[in-house]
Amino acid sequence: LQWSSPPEAIERFKSQEIWFAPPQFYELCRLCNFSSLRELHRFSSDRALEGCERWMPVTLTASDGYIQLLPGDELYPEDPDYTGEKKIIMSTDKKVEDLMKEGSTFHRIVIKNISNLAVYVNIQAKYKHMNPLMINSDCSDYNSRL
Repeated sequence: LQWSSPPEAIERFKSQEIWFAPPQFYELCRLCNFSSLRELHRFSSDRALEGCERWMPVTLTASDGYIQLLPGDELYPEDPDYTGEKKIIMSTDKKVEDLMKEGSTFHRIVIKNISNLAVYVNIQAKYKHMNPLMINSDCSDYNSRL
C-alpha cells in the first residue's frame, strides 16, 4: 500500500503501475480540483446539505473504443436501462474522435483501452458539486496537492 495524491495516482495509472475503473478515474479527476485536504474538507462541508444524485453510466460502443455516458450528456438516453432487463445495447460504427467532433454537450468518460481514459465535462454540475478536471490519461495538466 502506498499513499498517493490524486495527481500522483493518475500518474501511476498512466504509467500502468496501478489501474482504476472509469468511475474511480472520474472521482480522482474531481479531487484534482482541490489544492489541499483543508480545501476539500471546506468544500464538502459547505455543500453537504445541497443534495446528491445517483447515476448509471451508459456505455456506447464505438468502432475504436467506448464512451461511458453520464446524465446531462447529449447522447445519454432519456430512459436508461438501470437494471439491464431491457438488454439495450448502444453502439455505432463511428470512431470516438468523430463522436467527439460532432458533439457539443459532454458528460462522459472516453475509453480507448484499459489504460487510456479521458474525462470530458462541459455541463453545470448539480447540487453545487464540482465537475472533474478534464484529464486524459495520455497527458496531464493539474495542480492538486492533496
